[in-house]
Amino acid sequence: MAVIQKEIRLVGSKGKREELALFDSGATYSCLRPDIARELGNVENLPEPREFGTAKEGEKAIAKERVGLDFYIDGYRFSDEFMIIQDLSEPVIIGTATLQKWRMKLDFENDEVIIDPRVTKLRLLCGIRRWQNCRGSIPEPVRACPDENQGTGLLNPKNILKAGLMNQAPTINQAPTINQAPTTRWSEATERG
Repeated sequence: MAVIQKEIRLVGSKGKREELALFDSGATYSCLRPDIARELGNVENLPEPREFGTAKEGEKAIAKERVGLDFYIDGYRFSDEFMIIQDLSEPVIIGTATLQKWRMKLDFENDEVIIDPRVTKLRLLCGIRRWQNCRGSIPEPVRACPDENQGTGLLNPKNILKAGLMNQAPTINQAPTINQAPTTRWSEATERG
């Protein structure tokens, strides 16, 4: 287990705050003290409490609540849920779930958090579905154009027009009802891919 400390900016629905965060490769989840969580965001109860081991043998920490926050490191925005833990030794702990989610690496020789800026760009890859005949067909996902020279994929209206999708999306009156839903059997659907 190794740790690095770095200044981050926490941002929630209620406010923002600078804190010295502990990036801990031995912590499973990111954690936050209750006073900071309530100051910054809307706290949510966990479905059931979660127990965490601590550095002290035989001692456990229990989280009953969580909060979703954005946080900034060197100007790059990240987001995750933070487990709220009473009597936390540090104001903020960034755990391995967050590190892995955002592909952050800890450089212990230089005491740095290494960030890949490419993972901070939000992308919509497959958000629009079209129906081929609106009856008896399986919805087909429409993917963003892999050619980077053609813009940002589905969100670019030029790509929608180029793909010929503008007039193919069903309106509410054309969308199939439950009675018109495709009746394709599972084996046929899996054979098609």
